[in-house]
Amino acid sequence: MSARRIVPLALLALALVYPLLTMESAVYQRMGALVLLAAIGASAWNIVGGYAGQVSVGHAVFFGIGAYSSVVAFVYVGLPPIVGAPLGVAVSVGLAALIGVPTLRLSGHYFSMATIAVGELVRVMVSTSDFLGGAQGLGGPPMPRTALDLSFLSAMPYYYIFLVVLGVVLGATWWIERGRMGFYLRAIKDSERAARSLGVSAGRYKLYAYMLSAGFASVAGSLYLCMFGFIDPESGFGILLSVKMVVMAALGGAGQLFGPLVGALILVPLEELSNSYLGGQGAGITYVVYGAIIVIIARFLPSGLLSLFERKPVPVKSSDPASGHAD
Repeated sequence: MSARRIVPLALLALALVYPLLTMESAVYQRMGALVLLAAIGASAWNIVGGYAGQVSVGHAVFFGIGAYSSVVAFVYVGLPPIVGAPLGVAVSVGLAALIGVPTLRLSGHYFSMATIAVGELVRVMVSTSDFLGGAQGLGGPPMPRTALDLSFLSAMPYYYIFLVVLGVVLGATWWIERGRMGFYLRAIKDSERAARSLGVSAGRYKLYAYMLSAGFASVAGSLYLCMFGFIDPESGFGILLSVKMVVMAALGGAGQLFGPLVGALILVPLEELSNSYLGGQGAGITYVVYGAIIVIIARFLPSGLLSLFERKPVPVKSSDPASGHAD
C-alpha cells in the first residue's frame, strides 16, 4: 500500500477510534473537538492559500463574521445560533468578492499585507460597535432551549458535528482538486504569468477560491460560537487566529488535502497543553512556538510534513559512451 493511502486511512481510523479512547476524559474529548474545528478553518484557508498560492493573513475576518452572525441571530432575533450561519456565509462571500477584486491584483507579500489591513480594520470597527457588544463581545444561549441551539454539556456531540462538517469541506476540496479549477489554481500558484499565457483567467479563479474559502471559514466561526457560546473582537478577528490557519496548513502541507488536519493534530494539543501547564503565560509561549515553527518550515520542510510521505524519484544512472560504463 502506498504512503498516499496510508495517511488518509490512518487519519480516518484515528477519527473513528478517538471517541472510544476518550470516553472517560472530558479534557481530551474537548481537545478532539478543537482539533476538528481548527482543521475546518485551516482547510478553508488551504483552498486559497495552499492551492491558489494567495497567502491571506486576514482570514480571521470571515471566521469572525460567521461567529457574530450566529450570536446576532440569537440575541436580537431569538433564533438558534446555527440559523445565523447562512447569513454569515452570505456576508463573508460578499465581503470576499468586494475586497478580493482589488487585493487579488496584488502579489506576494503585498496581498498578505492588504488582508492584514482589512482584518484589523474590521476588528476595530466591531470593537467600537455597541450593536455587536463592543470590546466586551456578545454571548449565546446560557442554557439549551432546543436541540438546534447545539448547546451540549459534553464535547462529544460537537466532535461528531465538526467531523461531519470537516468531511464536507475536505470533500469539496477534493472535488475542486480533481477538477478543472484545481488544475487552474495549481497553474496560477506555480506561475501566474505562464497560466495567463495559456488562457487561464487567473483573476477570476483566484476570486472563486477566495470566496469559497471565505464561506467555509465563516462556517467554522459559527460552529465556534455554538460550542463556546461567546465571541469578542479578539477571539473572532484577532490576527493570531489568522496566523494559526496559515501555520497549521503549512505545517501539515499547504496545497495538500489532509495537510491542515495534520497541522491541527500537532498544534492544537501543543497549545492546549501549554495553556494548561503555564496558565496565563501560555498565550505568550504560543506566539514563540508559532514563530519557531514558521522558521523550521521555511528552512527544512517548505512542503510540510506530508511531503515526507511522498515517493522520492529514483535517480537514473546515465551511461558514458566514451568509457563504456555507467557513472
